[in-house]
Amino acid sequence: SFFFDVHNDFFEEIAKFRAARRIWANIMLERFGAKEPSSLRLRTHAQTAGVSLTAQQPLNNVARVALQALAAVLGGTQSLHTNSMDETLALPTEESVKVALRTQQIIAEESGVPHSIDPLGGSYFVEYMTDQIEDAAMDYIDKLDELGGMQKAIEIGFPQREIADAAYVFQQQLEAGEKVIVGVNKYNEEEKKVNIPTLKIDPNIEKNQIERLRAFKAARDPEKLKTHLASLRSACQSTTNVMPILIDAVDFGVTLGEVSDIFREVFGVYRDPGLL
Repeated sequence: SFFFDVHNDFFEEIAKFRAARRIWANIMLERFGAKEPSSLRLRTHAQTAGVSLTAQQPLNNVARVALQALAAVLGGTQSLHTNSMDETLALPTEESVKVALRTQQIIAEESGVPHSIDPLGGSYFVEYMTDQIEDAAMDYIDKLDELGGMQKAIEIGFPQREIADAAYVFQQQLEAGEKVIVGVNKYNEEEKKVNIPTLKIDPNIEKNQIERLRAFKAARDPEKLKTHLASLRSACQSTTNVMPILIDAVDFGVTLGEVSDIFREVFGVYRDPGLL
């Protein structure tokens, strides 16, 4: 299954989902020789684009999320997460989460758009854009094949460079006014204090959690802890299947932090080759 982000270009986002279904079906059929029709069905979840939300004029984010969610539904997503308007400022409040939920429910219950499968199929513009996206995506897939697959591409920094280059071009377009973000580089207002409530976390939650963790660690048998940590380290250093040993360790009470320390010690820490 796949996880798609949904941005602001309404028809492009719809076409993206449609192109993805075509690509999946064709690859499963032609490259992998799938026999079952169910294997050709793309399964996808979508989330509205948190990166598109702005700290300036945050109420505008409600409109952005609504358009993105509608595009995802029209494109054929099978499940959907809608972001909250205040997520650029803090963790969302219960009220802003409810607005995000109600956005989905209005689309589902009031708009009528879920009653038709691929309702924009046959539209000249949508079909043309779907073709364009499919062709461009297949060019990327062909390029990745030439590089030896995605793992090899990541090792040489190819997708990281592509993402960084795209972000740089997008920023240049914003600064030149070629792309518009309402309330940021157009229709912006003199900076003033945001007047929407944000979530405040009780600092006692952190203190209580630290105390709980200390008590949890103190209650463990130190000799058994050493044995589990040593077994996990040994498994990581060999060709042994790590998973059963990891499960036993966690069942005993080895913490995520302790597991991560061993993984870092044995395997090291990933460094983006583009930054080396």
